Amino acid sequence: LCLPSCRRYVAGGRCKSTARLEGKVVIITGANTGIGKETARDLAQRGKVIIACRDIAKAEAAASEIRAETGNQQVIVKKLDLADTKSIREFAENFLAEEKKLHVLINNAGVMLCPYSKTADGFEMHLGVNHLGHFLLTFLLLECLKQSAPARIVNVSSLAHHGGRIRFHDLHGEKSYNRGLAYCHSKLANVLFTRELARRLQGKFQRQLGFTANALHPGSVSSELVRHSFVMTWLWKIFSFFLKTPCEGAQTSIYCAVAEELDSVTGQYFSDCQPAYVSPRGRDDETAKKLWSVSCELLGIQWD
Repeated sequence: LCLPSCRRYVAGGRCKSTARLEGKVVIITGANTGIGKETARDLAQRGKVIIACRDIAKAEAAASEIRAETGNQQVIVKKLDLADTKSIREFAENFLAEEKKLHVLINNAGVMLCPYSKTADGFEMHLGVNHLGHFLLTFLLLECLKQSAPARIVNVSSLAHHGGRIRFHDLHGEKSYNRGLAYCHSKLANVLFTRELARRLQGKFQRQLGFTANALHPGSVSSELVRHSFVMTWLWKIFSFFLKTPCEGAQTSIYCAVAEELDSVTGQYFSDCQPAYVSPRGRDDETAKKLWSVSCELLGIQWD
C-alpha cells in the first residue's frame, strides 16, 4: 500500500485539460528527449507541433515515433542551436517564412552541470542556452505570437532558481565558476525574464487577447539533463523510484500550454499544475528590469 501511494506522491499533479489545438501551432525547444519529447507527444494529440532541436537525427527519430503513435503527420522537425545566435535567427526566419501563426512557444531546452564552456557568441553555456538563447528566440517570434493571440509563452525553469543569483559583475563566470550554481543562476534568469515579459505584455489590449507568459518547475525528473555529471547520473539511477518519469515531468508544461483556466493568468510560476512559491530573488523587479536591458545589450537587440 505504501509504495503505490508514495509513487503517486512522487508523480505529482496531472494536466486534466482536454483542450484541442486544431489549427494552432506550437513550438517546443529541445523536444527530442525527456520532458520536451513527452510534452510534444501530448500536444501532438491536440494540434501541430514543431520540434526545434540541435540534434536533427535524434529529433527526427522522436518525431517519427510521435507521428506513428498519434497519427498526426503535423509533427515537424526544425534545426535550432540555442548556443548560437546565428542558428536562432535562421530558425526564426525560416519559421516566419513558412508559418503565418504561432500560438504556443515552449522554451523547454536546457543544459545542466556543464564543465566551463562558452557558446558561439562567447556567453557562459548555462546562461547562453537556458536564458539568452530563449530570450532572443522569444524576441524574434513575439510579433507572430501577438498576431496569433490568444497565445502563450511557457518558460521551463526549476526549483533550482532558489539557489541562483544574477551576478551582473561576472555574468559569464570568468572570475569564478561553479557548474551547479551556474545552472541555478540561469533558472533564476528564466523566472525573472518571465516576470518582466509578463509585465511588459500587461496592457489592456494584451489582457483582452489572452497573451500570457508563465514559468514552471517540472519536478525532479529522470532525464538526460544530468549527463554532464557522473555523480548525478549515478544518484539519479539509484533514486529513480523517487524521481518523476519524463511523462510526469511534462505535465506542468502541458498544463501551462493548454489549461483553459490559465487563459488570462500571466507572470506566474507553477509546479505540479498549480501556483508555486517563487524565491525573493525571483520576485525582484529591479533585477528583472536590469537583466532585461543587459540581455538586450549582450544580444545586440532593442526590445522596448
